[in-house]
Amino acid sequence: MRIASSSVAAPTPFVEESSQKRDESGSQVIDRDGYRPNVGIILSSRESRVFWGRRIGQNAWQFPQGGICAGESPEEAMFRELYEETGLLPHHVEVVGCTRGWLRYQIPKRLIRRGPPPVCVGQKQRWFMLRLVGGDEDVRLDSTDKPEFDHWRWVSYWYPVRAVVPFKRGVYQKALRELAPLVFPSSARGAVRACDQGKAKVIG
Repeated sequence: MRIASSSVAAPTPFVEESSQKRDESGSQVIDRDGYRPNVGIILSSRESRVFWGRRIGQNAWQFPQGGICAGESPEEAMFRELYEETGLLPHHVEVVGCTRGWLRYQIPKRLIRRGPPPVCVGQKQRWFMLRLVGGDEDVRLDSTDKPEFDHWRWVSYWYPVRAVVPFKRGVYQKALRELAPLVFPSSARGAVRACDQGKAKVIG
């Protein structure tokens, strides 16, 4: 579950994903409040465990996530990020559902990259719940020349809430709580109620 050691950089302090504004085709944008539209991906196994990746060159673990480019839908961005960060293609996964609204977190001031306005102060995310229908061997962290992760493992569903960097914990808790009924069979009725109440969107 590791990529080749030659691709692993020396450990560095935590760095948030790029927050630079780009505004042309294939670009990332920042809204008027300083939040970058983003997708988060919770990839679950048949045993309802979830993918947990270690960011390359950092002692920081997280779910796959990334910015939505100009002209992309959240689902298009999700599949692009899924491939870039895990090497998985659409036929390797089942899209179980997604959060209905944006979930936001702010970047700590010490991590904000200063430059020409607008300055990115945080991320607003749509979260997708996916189920792996392929095998572990289909996960490839070196599918691009700039990998996001250098190691991954399956962890229990709620583990990421306490293990992610502190400023993301609130969003992780909200996303996992909202999408939990879509993962556990015993909560099927709860999933329908959550969808009816606007808490979760069931796809398919």
